[in-house]
Amino acid sequence: MNRHLKVAFMVAPFLALLGYIGADYYNENEASKEKIIQLVPEGHCDIINHSCVLKSGDFKVNVSDEDGVTEVNSTFPLDSATLFLVDKQDKMTSYPLGMQKSPYYWRSNTQLRTFVSNKGDSYKLRLIAKIKGGQYISEFYTQTVK
Repeated sequence: MNRHLKVAFMVAPFLALLGYIGADYYNENEASKEKIIQLVPEGHCDIINHSCVLKSGDFKVNVSDEDGVTEVNSTFPLDSATLFLVDKQDKMTSYPLGMQKSPYYWRSNTQLRTFVSNKGDSYKLRLIAKIKGGQYISEFYTQTVK
């Protein structure tokens, strides 16, 4: 074995380790960059009957309402979440959601139940969920089935 091959065998593990660490820093930096990703409803959305899932790839958000408290829970921990109720004139009322128990669960008292409590009622909503540098946004309708 010549000396060049010996040096290569001694240097290779350090280069591999530096490459691994460098790739991790690069991925972390890319993840924290500002980006906007759209969430789309997975089938019919009925918040009153706990049947509203928004998704984008592996990320899913479940939106439900129980006695005037609207809750959002997600598959990944959120930094913040805001729900907007949008009336027929496109006027929005924002409801910043507060974290409950863990960053996977967010809730706030809203007026949503008063607008969609009867069968067939429909209402437009917007949701912004923030994770690091990413903003997951959605505009969707909820319609009460039962």
